[in-house]
Amino acid sequence: MIKATIQLETLSCPSCMAKIEAAVKNVTGVDQDNTKVMFNASKVKTVFDDAQTNIELIEKAIEDMGYPVIKSVVKAV
Repeated sequence: MIKATIQLETLSCPSCMAKIEAAVKNVTGVDQDNTKVMFNASKVKTVFDDAQTNIELIEKAIEDMGYPVIKSVVKAV
């Protein structure tokens, strides 16, 4: 399993947080119980199975919702 912290541009509304969280959780291989959007920090923290997905697909899911990704930090758990 891989732990990722994804820095986003500043989030402006709580409903954005719910949309981003749903998009990330819908990516195959993402651990839904360990996915959280931190509104005040504009970050997404998640854990995913690198045999099923990768950070690029998770970033794409977020960007497809209209929220630019600034950077991601990924490390093995």
